[in-house]
Amino acid sequence: MITQLSKYQIAETKTFEKIKKKIDKKFYSKIKNFVYPQLRENPFYGTNIKKLKDNLEGYYRYRIGNYRLFYLIENEKLIIVVVDFKHRQQPYD
Repeated sequence: MITQLSKYQIAETKTFEKIKKKIDKKFYSKIKNFVYPQLRENPFYGTNIKKLKDNLEGYYRYRIGNYRLFYLIENEKLIIVVVDFKHRQQPYD
């Protein structure tokens, strides 16, 4: 059986690494096993993906229930850089 390799790689910033330690392990497992594969295939478009504007130009967010996963896309290197993870009521900054 031939399997297609994912187009993009995922990189997590040190900031996200710290946040990840505070996230429930089951929740992070969902991110790793459900969200990351979707982002590897197409990080630009999807029902839960939104390109941010104004002072967050260049950033994208992925909606996971009441939480938001923020990331940048380094298209020339084919890397998705996961930057932050916040509750939807926390301000984007």
